[in-house]
Amino acid sequence: MAPTPSPSHHPVTPDYRYFVVRGRLWRMANPELSELERARLVADLMQARRDVGKALRGKDLDAQRLARQAVDAAKRSLGERGPPWWTDGALDYNRRMVRNTPYAGWYAALGIE
Repeated sequence: MAPTPSPSHHPVTPDYRYFVVRGRLWRMANPELSELERARLVADLMQARRDVGKALRGKDLDAQRLARQAVDAAKRSLGERGPPWWTDGALDYNRRMVRNTPYAGWYAALGIE
């Protein structure tokens, strides 16, 4: 099943592995997650991001570290970080500029930028 494209309308690669923001690839969440599990993990991620902001505003270094660890854990559970969620052996291009990847032609054809 293909994942739902990003609600912010960023282009999604034809294989649904990445979306593109300002010319950079960002890994999509694992489409094999159930909607319930995905929703729970996204809620965890959003709470962790709020906690990072609160810790930054409070200049609490320990809270910042813990909140950033929680962000990382949620993103790893979603499949957005860590080992790729696909199993076909394809390389991971997460966080790379799309122009420097095999997706360059696809992206150029979109006429963005």
